[in-house]
Amino acid sequence: MKIVFAFPAEKKKDLTPILEADPYAQDSFARAGYKLRDGATLGEKADTIYLYISADEQFIKKAGERLKPLLREIKKDEEERVLKKMEAEDEAAEGGFGSIFGLDV
Repeated sequence: MKIVFAFPAEKKKDLTPILEADPYAQDSFARAGYKLRDGATLGEKADTIYLYISADEQFIKKAGERLKPLLREIKKDEEERVLKKMEAEDEAAEGGFGSIFGLDV
């Protein structure tokens, strides 16, 4: 399951400790893997930070509960745009990595 959460940029100082807490715990963000991007770098709202997570439904639910006090509402079309942009970044990175080793990815 893939999801994008949105946060006001001024909440970054509160968000970082949550994301980095206990990286070896079974339900940590570090183990699940995530990407954090400023809205401006994605061509979206500059006053927004986006958190992309690809994990199982149970982790996503727990993550939503932990992050709830910091979240801002995100509309479905905004979430879909950001999700596509982040997935495109992944694909571009994989392609670049493959070309380093002469692989067709």
